[in-house]
Amino acid sequence: MIVSGSLGQNIVPKIYTWSQVHSIYVFCNNRSVHEKWAKKILKIKGVHTEIESICEALKKDSARCDRALISISFRGIDASFMYTQLIKEALLEIDDDDASDKKSIKDLAEYCRLQNDIATDEIEKFEREYHQHTPIWWYTAPFFIYTMLNRALRLLDVDIILKMGFFIRHLHRHIKQLYHEQQSKMRTAAVLTVYRGQGLSIQDFEKMKQSKGGFMSFNNFLSTSRDRNLSLNAFTRPAALQDPDSVVFSSAPKSLTKPQ
Repeated sequence: MIVSGSLGQNIVPKIYTWSQVHSIYVFCNNRSVHEKWAKKILKIKGVHTEIESICEALKKDSARCDRALISISFRGIDASFMYTQLIKEALLEIDDDDASDKKSIKDLAEYCRLQNDIATDEIEKFEREYHQHTPIWWYTAPFFIYTMLNRALRLLDVDIILKMGFFIRHLHRHIKQLYHEQQSKMRTAAVLTVYRGQGLSIQDFEKMKQSKGGFMSFNNFLSTSRDRNLSLNAFTRPAALQDPDSVVFSSAPKSLTKPQ
């Protein structure tokens, strides 16, 4: 929500508690005047005197929300988890070749051009340079791939999942390759521990505490770090979660475990 300074001073205190309001940006001519009341309301993400700075703030906050909004189930192996597994297994069984890759890349690019929220230069770069970079590079780069893939997996949007099926296969195989390379360099008894900073709603945090000793399932690829402090410091509470808690997940898979 973007409001002017004078209007925001009167209306924001009345509506900021609404669940529909995630973030508020104040646009005004006098920052020092409006920062005094704005700093008292957590949902106000900034007071700006230029529309360009609001656009930049929106881009950054949108990216944080996309990275925070992942699908987590605390109910163990539920229907959603099984459905995702079946889709994944079917996708990974498909063999790719140069011709099918070229067609898949072109089809995805054409689909993206029909959307209104993807920059044309990003689509053209993806179509032109896909094979010049690794799948992990594309997944972690500041392009539409991360957002589109995780949103599709979170919502179980089968149409988009199928359109991105070739990329899911490439990303999976790249991770698997790096896993085997890493295991061959590590001592037999060595255990790799990785961390991920994550935001959880109060409700999900309570569910997680109640499921101690049980199973958790994720529909998404998870970006992690071997540096615990980096995971602690890098994560900021996303506006998309109401009253969020910040947590750090620690995972130490056994050296013989193979990614499926």
